[in-house]
Amino acid sequence: MPYPNYNLTKIPDDVSDEEVLMICDIGSTGIAAAEKANIQIGDVVVVYACGPVGLCAIAGARLKGAGLIIGVDADPARMEIAKKMGADIVLNFKTINVIEEIFRLTDGRGADVAIEALGKQETFENCLRSIRRGGTVSSVGIYSGHLHIPIETFAGGMGDHKIVTTLCPGGRERMLQLIQLVKTHRITLESMVTHRYHFDDILEAYDIFEHQKDGVIKTMINF
Repeated sequence: MPYPNYNLTKIPDDVSDEEVLMICDIGSTGIAAAEKANIQIGDVVVVYACGPVGLCAIAGARLKGAGLIIGVDADPARMEIAKKMGADIVLNFKTINVIEEIFRLTDGRGADVAIEALGKQETFENCLRSIRRGGTVSSVGIYSGHLHIPIETFAGGMGDHKIVTTLCPGGRERMLQLIQLVKTHRITLESMVTHRYHFDDILEAYDIFEHQKDGVIKTMINF
């Protein structure tokens, strides 16, 4: 552990292992996506990809006071958990034109904020196409190559769009903040732990997670 004096954080006895395990990485990243977007009370927020980071972004948007939270995914298990995390509506991108539906739900205005939590060119562009004029894209996806910004979407009609990014704020003070949110039940993250294993079964756990079998979201390994 580098710089333990700054990073190690005592875990309260009344907080579960599942909850604190989720806040260290994906919890901090997803919630930071909502923080960085400067979500205002009543905003319409769409989250593209309801994987672990996207689910935490949904929880973060709820914390920030979003008035309507829309999740986008196609996996039934993830779509269901997205609702538990705070999404009001979850759209299946395989069965519906998501962008058209977002504009229908917002009376033609578009979302105030779109959060990209996957790291693909397509979802990034869809975020830009989903927001209103003056809206914000908050990107926390990890991209494998160069990212292209479609100028006609970003700047067309003097759109005044904003793109912000961040990644997993850490350190003791950050962890204390997130632990407090868990302790007071402002956020509930343990529903993302879909599979639990003993250390002796660690290879099976990695296989399930690597190949995304059995509706896995997150695995927990007990020592």
